[in-house]
Amino acid sequence: MIIVTSGHVDHGKTALLKALTGTNTAHLPEEKKRGMTIDLGYAYLSLGEGEKPLGFIDVPGHEKFLSNMLAGLGGIHYAMLIVAADEGIAAQTKEHLAILRQLQFHEIMLVITKADRADSTQIDTLIRQIKQDYPFLCYAKYFITSAESGQGIEELRDYLQQLPELAETQKPFRYAIDRVFSVKGAGTVVTGTAFAGSVRVEDELYLSTGQKVRVKAIHAQNIPSELGLAGQRLALNLNVDLDRTPIKRGDWLLQDSPPSPTTRISVQIWAETPLNESQPVHIYHAASRTTGKLTLLQSKNVAQNDRTLAEIILDSPLFLAFGDKLILRSGDAKTLVAGGRVLEINSPKRHKRTEGRLNFLANLALAENAAQRIALTLQHTAASANQLMWGEQLNEAQLDEALVQRGAMRYQDWCFNADYQAEKTQQILTALATYHKQHNDQLGVSKARLYRMATLNQPENLIYHLMDEMLEKGELQQTRGWIHLPEHKIRFNDEEQTRWQWVLKEFERANGQAIWVRDMANALGTDESEMRNFMYKAGKLGYLTPIIKDRFFLTETIYAYARLIKQIAEEEGKVSVNEVRDRLNFGRKLTVQLMEYFDRTGFLRRKGNDHILRDKNIFDL
Repeated sequence: MIIVTSGHVDHGKTALLKALTGTNTAHLPEEKKRGMTIDLGYAYLSLGEGEKPLGFIDVPGHEKFLSNMLAGLGGIHYAMLIVAADEGIAAQTKEHLAILRQLQFHEIMLVITKADRADSTQIDTLIRQIKQDYPFLCYAKYFITSAESGQGIEELRDYLQQLPELAETQKPFRYAIDRVFSVKGAGTVVTGTAFAGSVRVEDELYLSTGQKVRVKAIHAQNIPSELGLAGQRLALNLNVDLDRTPIKRGDWLLQDSPPSPTTRISVQIWAETPLNESQPVHIYHAASRTTGKLTLLQSKNVAQNDRTLAEIILDSPLFLAFGDKLILRSGDAKTLVAGGRVLEINSPKRHKRTEGRLNFLANLALAENAAQRIALTLQHTAASANQLMWGEQLNEAQLDEALVQRGAMRYQDWCFNADYQAEKTQQILTALATYHKQHNDQLGVSKARLYRMATLNQPENLIYHLMDEMLEKGELQQTRGWIHLPEHKIRFNDEEQTRWQWVLKEFERANGQAIWVRDMANALGTDESEMRNFMYKAGKLGYLTPIIKDRFFLTETIYAYARLIKQIAEEEGKVSVNEVRDRLNFGRKLTVQLMEYFDRTGFLRRKGNDHILRDKNIFDL
């Protein structure tokens, strides 16, 4: 567990922590010389044998070093506000109070320091003033202390030791780096706060840059350990050469390979000052800092202390997840303007202010758990499982459990609900019915064409899966590769049936080769235009398949070639034109035409000079 100490410079934060823990948190020579904290300082309080120590972050109090303070506040649930008894609320106390309020700590404790320099009346008046001026502290636990005399130190220490642990240790490991340095004989060491999850020695993690690293050693709360947990200060010794793999404050260590960071987020914000549309802001998140533009979604202006929905467009991408806390400062970085909570990463670029969109964001803000938020996300669309897991910081099992709770489903990387499936099913049926009405002499369409007709811009592999389920249920039928409604039929008349027998004999003589319309017309002594119409009708019935205009294979031959190509691709991972040419004893031109036909149907996909399977089941009988 980690506890933040904040307050005005010279109000005794560092001295208080030294009295509590015996550690001087000033770690830079300049800090010790000035007698104030510039960068983050740390101290630890042992709770006895077998107990995890408490960690303290002494954040800088001077305005010049405020960005360093903000680096210390991510992923922490408890804070102590330090106010000197003889000086009271000072300029930076107000700034820190605003930040603590905006970050919504689970509990903020009020600690009056330097009690030996003020009388009891002065101290009582100060406490009443603070609780009156800052209503969110009216029920805060307060302590009256003196590092000089030891007054109140033991009482404060006892209270801190019984605080409940609130860290999310069951989530994937997520760690914000705020220091990087090298140790002779050990190598690269990073320090930071574990937002969630756990890490062990020898674990492999990912830097937010994508580089995989291994954990050689761990110090948890300043003690060598085999295990580091969420809510702890951790120093991790990594097998990284900083000259080859630069690491900086603001980077992350993650359990899973990270997605691309986001530059566009939806947030709920609490205005500390009046806000305007398109206002430039500085954004602070964990140990990261960037600039961006604040877009208000519900009005053009927001009054002080109001809560509203907004979008932030970031100038530099950040690794954000749902619920992450943000601090927004003015464009010149001098004034705190708002606090924020991330509702959505990678927010849409258009239609951001529609009633449905605003209701969705408002409901996200009210949702009590990941399962509810996932259900909201899946109301009108399918969503990537990987994106849901990152956004909610869930592992595979936790995502699956959330889906089951809300009656949702998953196919490969796509999550969806029953309403989505019903909607896409109806779109497919409607598109196919329209096609049959407009082309009643056609047997049907390929899967790839039906996808383009009915559900373009939806996940292709998911829609193919839904089509397969419709085929299994009998809602669709597939005849020699063509998908159609069960009630849709076309057939030869008696004269055409006789002609078909003659055409079939010519294909048998061709011994697996394709035949041109003109060659078939010449062989049977028939008008070329008439033969063309007949062969295309045979194609609609599924007996023949044109691979290009006027050049046909028997459909059963196409299926046989598809099985051969599928076998080659599954054995070798790819298939080339030359290999198919040699196996079938074709000329190169015909082979290219055949392979391009398989590409168009969605069976294959061109990759460089080769082809790979795209939908391997499309020619299954």
